[in-house]
Amino acid sequence: MLNNIKTQFSIKDLENFTGIKAHTIRIWEKRYGLLEPQRTDTNIRYYNSDNFLKLLNVNLLYNNGFKISKIAELSDTAIELKAREVASNKAVEQAAINQLKVAMVNFDAVLFNETYNKLLASKSFREIFTQIFIPFLEYIGLLWQTKSIKPAHEHFISNLIIQKIQSNIEKNQSISFTKSGEVFVLYLPMDEIHELGLLYLHYELSLRGLHSIYLGPNIAIEHLSDLTALHDNINFISYFTVQPPDDEIYDYLHDLDAEVLKDNHQFWFLGRKALEYSLNGTLKSVKAFKSVDALLKVL
Repeated sequence: MLNNIKTQFSIKDLENFTGIKAHTIRIWEKRYGLLEPQRTDTNIRYYNSDNFLKLLNVNLLYNNGFKISKIAELSDTAIELKAREVASNKAVEQAAINQLKVAMVNFDAVLFNETYNKLLASKSFREIFTQIFIPFLEYIGLLWQTKSIKPAHEHFISNLIIQKIQSNIEKNQSISFTKSGEVFVLYLPMDEIHELGLLYLHYELSLRGLHSIYLGPNIAIEHLSDLTALHDNINFISYFTVQPPDDEIYDYLHDLDAEVLKDNHQFWFLGRKALEYSLNGTLKSVKAFKSVDALLKVL
């Protein structure tokens, strides 16, 4: 059972969490008695935690070929058991994402870790991140936009994912660099808040035996010069999603080029602002990438 953080859901919440249209939920409710909404003291309809969990299981079965009329004939216990059966045989990704949804709403770190450990039995960390975590994070973005979750939910689940990335980075760094030469320095500019993607890139670089140095957020341009005094041929890498501001990004890149990118040093960046970037090749040491995969292909 979920705790008191989130135990009442509007039909719009159910739509956002499951992907099932509110109109369809109403039809299932009327035709099959699938859910039993309740009413507040002010007569506003809402769905409780049991309805929420049941609809997640129904959605899993429905997306795997079960007819809604047949699902509706099952008891709540039978639906839950059948969903577990399906999850154990196939639809691993959707079942895991459903568990992560419940863990997030309930602030349940134990459930998150149980789900993660089950995935590790059949998937590599890269597969878990790309097949499970990335779709789940995109889904969180939708929930954030529709105000179905609060900042605490996002921070809670993001920090748990960050912990997993960091633990895998630590494993990679337990051995010496297998490739010498280039050095990769990863950082975020001042007030840029989207660290998770950059941290995952740090994992990918360390997995390849590359010398990857992670500085983290809020790094000013002048601080990067400390690295150039120690290493030749540095590839600085960053994510630009909210910073620098759109009207300052080109000034930032020119300042970076003038103060840091000398000799063989380069600057690579990703994120939303990378998709809009164009300097027509005037800064030879600056390159934008549309995705982590695109960047990894050049290594």
